[in-house]
Amino acid sequence: MAQAMERIRAGFERLMEGVVILLMVVLAAEVTLGTVYREFGAALVWYDEVASVLLAWLTYYGSALAALKRAHIGFPGLVNALPRRARLAVTILAEAFVFGFFLLLAWVGWQVLDVLATDTLVTLPDISVRLTQSVIPIGAVLFIVAEALSLPRIIDEARRGASGVRAESLEATH
Repeated sequence: MAQAMERIRAGFERLMEGVVILLMVVLAAEVTLGTVYREFGAALVWYDEVASVLLAWLTYYGSALAALKRAHIGFPGLVNALPRRARLAVTILAEAFVFGFFLLLAWVGWQVLDVLATDTLVTLPDISVRLTQSVIPIGAVLFIVAEALSLPRIIDEARRGASGVRAESLEATH
């Protein structure tokens, strides 16, 4: 079971890395194209709006990838300094808060899509704002999936005190 979960996690990580790299390449190309056009005196009217949307998408998808890699803000040294039972309880509580927040974000993001159903981009009226803002619930769900896929490892590390800095090494330095 653990090997299957790790294969799923690794596949999801490769998928998210591909999406993030693609978004970075598209954003870099769009910014470069916009800069070249401005240099020649023919600014693209949609440049700023599309760049903003791409940056938002990159932020949401990148945060899901960061969650999967456990590269977001955390306090593993502080948590590992706790006794084993408290360490496990704090880890589970923190993960519950993360899941709760992103479930709420996904639900509210979905609700917002209905409100935006008739809106379009200002500079590209054929593109729905609903499409551009779909990144909110999608990104939230991806973050939840990333957290769920890394949860078994995080709970195991909390039991052992191995998340980042070992509790024993903290005690040895003080």
